[in-house]
Amino acid sequence: MSTQSAAAKSAVNGIRTAIGIGGVLAIIVGILILVWPGKTAAVVVAIIAIYAIIAGLAYAGLGVFSKTKGGWARVGHIVLGVLFIIAGVVALLNLGSATAWFAVFFGLFVGIGWIIEGIVSLSTLGDASSKMWTIIFAVISIIAGVTLMVSPIWGAVVLWWLLGISLVVLGIINLVRAFTFKGDI
Repeated sequence: MSTQSAAAKSAVNGIRTAIGIGGVLAIIVGILILVWPGKTAAVVVAIIAIYAIIAGLAYAGLGVFSKTKGGWARVGHIVLGVLFIIAGVVALLNLGSATAWFAVFFGLFVGIGWIIEGIVSLSTLGDASSKMWTIIFAVISIIAGVTLMVSPIWGAVVLWWLLGISLVVLGIINLVRAFTFKGDI
């Protein structure tokens, strides 16, 4: 076997392994979301809270130890860092409330995004080659956005379940891909 074909085979095996591991992880996370949706959401919020604390420490450290930044930039970094740290600690101490708040925030955020997307689609109607599909997309997007705005928690729960189902399905597809990947590199 030549060096080139051995390298190609190694690359193919690496790709197959990565696809397979990604598939297994997607299935595991998807099942966790479907079996324990609230607990899994709380874990996600806890990870975000821990990230906020770490980012806060980095910002505060940047403000305290920076020798090149001016006074206001340093103060700004310190204040931002302290806010991140406080938010992370409060979220970790009140994980249930933080998870519920995050669900509302997520539902409102997606709802606003869908409304804006629908309005933007309507604003491009003059340039659209398929006006009817653009109108249908815009109307559905606006209705979906308003629905999420009216009931953001319900919408977040539905989106969370869809995410869990999608992860399981896509994970299974990736596992099949990993076992059938031939790799013409």
